[in-house]
Amino acid sequence: MKNTSILALACTVGATGAFAGGIDRSGQSIAPIFEDGSYLEFSFGSVNPTVSGVQTGTYNDGTTVVPGLGQTSGNMVESYTSVGAAYKTDISDKFSVALIFDQPFGADVNYSFADSPAPYAYVGSTASIDSNSLTAVLRYKINDRISVLGGVREVTSKGKVALSNGYTMKTTTETDWGYVIGAAYEIPDIALRAALTYNSEITHDFTTTENGVFDSPMETRLPQSVNLDFQTGIAADTLLMASVRWAEWTAFDISPTAYVASAGDALVDYDNDTISYSLGVGRRFNDKLSGSIMVGYEKSSGGYSGNLGPTDGYASLGLGLKYQITEQTAISGGVRYVWIGDAETENPTAPGTTFGEFTGNDATAFGIKISHSF
Repeated sequence: MKNTSILALACTVGATGAFAGGIDRSGQSIAPIFEDGSYLEFSFGSVNPTVSGVQTGTYNDGTTVVPGLGQTSGNMVESYTSVGAAYKTDISDKFSVALIFDQPFGADVNYSFADSPAPYAYVGSTASIDSNSLTAVLRYKINDRISVLGGVREVTSKGKVALSNGYTMKTTTETDWGYVIGAAYEIPDIALRAALTYNSEITHDFTTTENGVFDSPMETRLPQSVNLDFQTGIAADTLLMASVRWAEWTAFDISPTAYVASAGDALVDYDNDTISYSLGVGRRFNDKLSGSIMVGYEKSSGGYSGNLGPTDGYASLGLGLKYQITEQTAISGGVRYVWIGDAETENPTAPGTTFGEFTGNDATAFGIKISHSF
C-alpha cells in the first residue's frame, strides 16, 4: 500500500480552515514532508461564505435597552481565495527537507447591506486581515518507524478596519518568526502514520495608525497550536484518516491604543481556545483515479461572539477526487460544504445585552491542486 496517503487529501484542498476558530484558514499542515522522493505541489482554493444576522436590540439613552426593529445585516463576509505551494526533497536516507508556503490567517468583513429606512447598525463597517507564511522543515528518520522534525516559520501579516462610527485603523506590515517541532510514528506496510506537530506562537509588533492621525505600537500574538494527524490502511486500497487541531485563540487580540481608551475593551479578542476535528476515508478505484470523503467538526463555544466575527463552531462535509495524469503528475480537486455555527453578538455599549443573532449560515469551498513527483 505504497504512499496511500495521497488518496485522501483532495477534499481539503483550499478548504481546510474555512470558518475554523479565530481567524484560522490553512491549518498549518506540514504533510508534504512525508511524501516519497522529491515532490512539488501548487494549490488554489476559493471560499464563498454567507453569514448574516438580525439586530435584536438597540442601546437607547445610556440606561435602557429597547427592542430592535429586526434590521438584517445582509452577508457581512466576503468570498476569498488562497494559494499554496510546497517543495520536498531527500538530502540522504535519513534526512529530508520541505519548504511550504501558505496563507494561515485571514479575515474579510464587509457590512455593506442596508435595508432602508432602518439599516443594521454596523452597515459601513469593513475589516481585513492578510497573512503569508513560509515554513522550512527538516525531518530525521531515526529508523523505518520513528522520525522527528523541526523547522522555522516566517509569517508576514497586516490588517485594517473601518467602523460605521467613523473609527479607522491600519497596521504596518510586519514579518516575524516562530518554530515548528514534531514527531511521527509509521508502519509503512499498512500505511499507518501518526504525526504530532507543535507550532509556536508568533508575536507581531505593529505600528497602528488610528483615525488617520494617531500612531502607536500594538502587540499581537498569533496563537500557538498543536496538530495531530493520523492515517492507516483499513482494507486494500482504502485509507482511514483523522486529525485534531488545537489553537490557543485566547492569547490573540487586536487592541489599538485609542480604540481601547475609548471603548474600554479590545477591538477583537476570543474567550475560548478551539479544537477542530476531521475524519475521512480515501479509496483508490484504479491506477488513475482515487476519491475521498471527509467530515469536520468544531464545537460551539457559547457566549457572545464579536461583531466582526459572528460565527461559533462548524460542521462540514468534503468530497475529493484525484486523477493520476502520468506516473509522476496528478491533479486533485475537492469541494467542502460548511454549516457555520449560530452566534450571538453583544451590544458594545451595553455589555451583557444581545445585539445580533446570526443563524442558518453556511459556506462552500472549492480547491484544486497539481502535484509532481520526481
